[in-house]
Amino acid sequence: MSLVATLYSAPSRHLLSQRPDHPVLYFAPSILQATARRFLSGFPGLVTYAVKANDAEEVLQNLMAAGVEAFDVASPFEMARVKQLMPSAVLHYNNPVRSEAEVAASIGHGVASYSVDSLGELGKLVRGGVPLSAEVSVRLRLPVKGAIYDFGAKFGADPELAVALLKAVAEAGFTASMTFHPGTQCADPAAWRAYIDICAEVAQRAGVKLVRLNVGGGFAAHRTGGAPDLEAIFAAIKTATLCAFGADVPALVCEPGRAMVAESFSLATRVKAIREDGAVFLNDGIYGGLAELPILGNIDRIEPVASGCIRKAAPVEHIVFGPTCDSLDRLPGTVPLPGDLAEGDWLVWHGLGAYSTATVTRFNGYGAIEVVTTDCLA
Repeated sequence: MSLVATLYSAPSRHLLSQRPDHPVLYFAPSILQATARRFLSGFPGLVTYAVKANDAEEVLQNLMAAGVEAFDVASPFEMARVKQLMPSAVLHYNNPVRSEAEVAASIGHGVASYSVDSLGELGKLVRGGVPLSAEVSVRLRLPVKGAIYDFGAKFGADPELAVALLKAVAEAGFTASMTFHPGTQCADPAAWRAYIDICAEVAQRAGVKLVRLNVGGGFAAHRTGGAPDLEAIFAAIKTATLCAFGADVPALVCEPGRAMVAESFSLATRVKAIREDGAVFLNDGIYGGLAELPILGNIDRIEPVASGCIRKAAPVEHIVFGPTCDSLDRLPGTVPLPGDLAEGDWLVWHGLGAYSTATVTRFNGYGAIEVVTTDCLA
């Protein structure tokens, strides 16, 4: 059941009755809890939620209510936020670069699992007094395609270094594991298979039996076309792990962020102006809830809402700008919108629960996004 009071059955009901002139995020707790249960029942291992995707209290509470008990945290702030709501929560600290103060904070919060991608970072854990009961996972990187962008440019050890790191983790006395991240918005099971195969090779070369294998996040959310087949990816991960490791198969862990929370929120923006040349100006843009569109590309799940009528004209390609004075505040390319779109209409962008609030700014005084709870988002 929802832990947030539901006031409206759908975004259109709120828009037409309240007529907000500011951007609104509509949150459907039932969708979030259903997604959490989908991961918990379908993924063949431990499911942790990547808090960075959306750290809103109502999000964390509903995930906890659905049965999520482990969380991937990237900072002491996220650790404290989770522990305040669930003192018994298990924390996985997989941001592999930490200051000495952050290591100390992690020990205070009882972090159970860490990742490392360099000998220097492993040394910080040892010198900082991380308990030997903790798990330390070596983070691998590979030149694997299949995602919109690759995390390997910033984090991860190449296979040769991973072998040395895994040996060092075991020699230090920590619980030795491995982890990787296939990249953002990954829908190709082959990416996971490639990583799993190399993890098995690294473990064999290091002479270390992995206790667990964290297959990362990267699970794709529904942005364009059809919804990703998460179950097919879960099955591919299970099969690949069994084939690669045989009798030494490690326990599996995943850390979905985007795919866990994206579908439970929709963002409503209002049309402020339509210029003579067709350019559309909205009350939110790349400095607000639409920040990811220039990085990941536009989405095609846009629902127009107009007062007293339904927009039926054929779509027309429009240049779309946000509300700030910065000319960079523009969505990439053009966006197909109804040919009879009018000033004052709203555009509801579905599937925007991930990073729509986590990265929002207050540039030019914009960025205040109201959150309204609904029964559904259709």
